[in-house]
This record gives sequence, C-alpha cells and structure tokens, in this order.
Amino acid sequence: MTLARGGLARIAIVGSASSGKTTLAQALAERYRDVWVPEYLREFVESRGRVPVEGDQLHIAETQAAREDLAATRAGRFLFCDTTPLMTAVYSRHYFGRIEDRLAQLVAARRYDVTFLCAPDFPWTPDGLCREPEDQSVPVNTILAEELAARGIPHVRIQGPMAQRLRQVEEVLGL
Repeated sequence: MTLARGGLARIAIVGSASSGKTTLAQALAERYRDVWVPEYLREFVESRGRVPVEGDQLHIAETQAAREDLAATRAGRFLFCDTTPLMTAVYSRHYFGRIEDRLAQLVAARRYDVTFLCAPDFPWTPDGLCREPEDQSVPVNTILAEELAARGIPHVRIQGPMAQRLRQVEEVLGL
C-alpha cells in the first residue's frame, strides 16, 4: 500500500498502552518535518488528576478529533495522529462494557489514509497516571482487532524496535 502523491495524508497510530504510539508519532513528525497530534487522554488525566469515567469518553474523543483537525491546518504532507477516537471507543468497551452511540458515530465519521497498529512488543510500564495499574494489552488489543474488523478499517501491524518500525512505515507510505 502506498499513498497517492499530493494532499495531506492523515496517519492513525493505534495500539494498547506502552506500545510505542507516542514515540513513533514524534519520530515520524521529526523525520518528515511535519505535524503530530499528541494523545489528549494523557493531558486529560494529568489536568484532572483522575482517570476518566464513562461520561468523559465522548469529550475525550471529540477533543482528540478537534485537535487533529486543527493540526491538519498546519501540516504539510503528513499528519501523524498519536491515537484516534477509535482508541477511546476501544477503552470505553474495555472499561465500561459499551461504546456510547455518539462516540460510535464520531469514530465512524473519522477517516484516515493509513492506520498503523503498534504491536505490544515493548515492555509494559505504568505511566504514573494510574490509567492502567497493570498490563491490559491483551484484552485491549483483542477489542481493538474486533473493532478494526467490524468497522472494515484496513491497517498495517508494525512491530519491533523503533528503527524497524520506522522502516515498516516508510515502506507502507512509499517513502
């Protein structure tokens, strides 16, 4: 899979906690001198000093989407998205047993040119924010795989050390 030349390519980077999403998004933005969108959930937890409750999920996803749209106005060829509203939906299903309708609609409305699924092959480390007091990568990745399939979202699984991941992304993007 390679991208057509011209225009902005929105690149989704998804995966469980500690799977390297942020590191990859930052490295890609630096390498291609373009824009990345940090994960809003991290800011949410830090600013409120608590983990989100079910009623926060739509706000988190809407804020993530709004920040993507704003960042797209500054991007050149690529917009690297460190997570997407889909991950909020996945975590909603994992922690609360469901995806609220408006959140599901938001996820369905978002489009990305390429979705990269980061393998959970880095050692899990708690992020100090008490979002996940223990490794939840297996159940989260199971739900993520189910949601990607159910929504018909094509994706590329990337894995290995960062240098290998960067090469895998470049191959897919045709760089």
